[in-house]
Amino acid sequence: MSDKELQILEMIKTNPYLSQQDMAKQLNISRPTLANIISGLMKKGEIIGRAYILPEKNSVIVVGGANVDRKFHLNEVVQYGTSNPSDISISVGGVARNVAENLGRLGSNVKLITLMGKDQDALFIEEASKAYVDLDLVVKLDEEKTGSYSAILNPDGELVLGLANMSIYDLLLPNVLKQFEVTLLNTSCIIADLNCPKETVEYLREIAINRDIKFTIVPVSSSKMKNMPDDLKGVAYFICNLDEAESYLNIRIEKDEDYKKAVQLLLEDGAENVVLTLGERGVYIGNSSGIKHLKPIRVNKVQDVTGAGDAFVGATMYGVLAGESFEDAVRLGLYNASKTIESDYTVRHDLTIEELTNWRNS
Repeated sequence: MSDKELQILEMIKTNPYLSQQDMAKQLNISRPTLANIISGLMKKGEIIGRAYILPEKNSVIVVGGANVDRKFHLNEVVQYGTSNPSDISISVGGVARNVAENLGRLGSNVKLITLMGKDQDALFIEEASKAYVDLDLVVKLDEEKTGSYSAILNPDGELVLGLANMSIYDLLLPNVLKQFEVTLLNTSCIIADLNCPKETVEYLREIAINRDIKFTIVPVSSSKMKNMPDDLKGVAYFICNLDEAESYLNIRIEKDEDYKKAVQLLLEDGAENVVLTLGERGVYIGNSSGIKHLKPIRVNKVQDVTGAGDAFVGATMYGVLAGESFEDAVRLGLYNASKTIESDYTVRHDLTIEELTNWRNS
């Protein structure tokens, strides 16, 4: 920015309601000249709307899925073609939403961009999320249903049938996001799950490259890898599991040398930092400094593995944004994932910044 633009921004920060006439007089320039400079600043995303509202540049924007998850726990082994007695549990989910809540509980200024219907499930998600996540960028559609996932589980917890209603995310296209473009241009970090269509991921990556914004991709599942960009240039953090890496690289990954090779291939494809998660075998991380294996943090008692991956992503990105080294940020993620597995909740309720620091003693 020019010196004059910087002067104008400083004046607006001091008094957002200062008139253009007063600003022009103080700067010793004509009012039309001032108006042209302000117009340019608005186009650059440095000023938003009337009263010269300045954008929040320390926010994190998470884009992707926000669902309602229903689990039907059968009392006996499934019998097809008839009614089966069962218990039901209902919770909020969606990778993007879960990551956002983890970040929000850690004090981040986090905004969620997603699509919902105008239905009861949307209200349920809002009620569960609003204390930790800014939902002002959520778009509701009249004719669509909020994303949902229903699972039928045998008494031993084995999945009998899963039903996913996620078609609403096919509509999460760049034209939806462009109405929030000024906010996107001024965020510090964008995290996208692959519920987003490919063109949306490409759009977000382009913004990240042009504005030097940390861009993170979280695949969701191997079936969603079709929504990956053609390469990983501009992706600051790529966090995936074994199946997702195999799907993207089209290789088999079976032993230690394969893990390192996979991370190296992802780095060569353009990613700045790569995390390959291996469940009980820990993670492999890599960047320009090299590739390293980190052991998992011991889980004392497994309650529910749901949400552990999202907890890992949320705490890792919190660490990155808080200035931790890449390795220490990933260790924060490992700790949060282990404690989430010990919890009954998809996003554990005892998660705080103070509690998360316990990872150094784990």
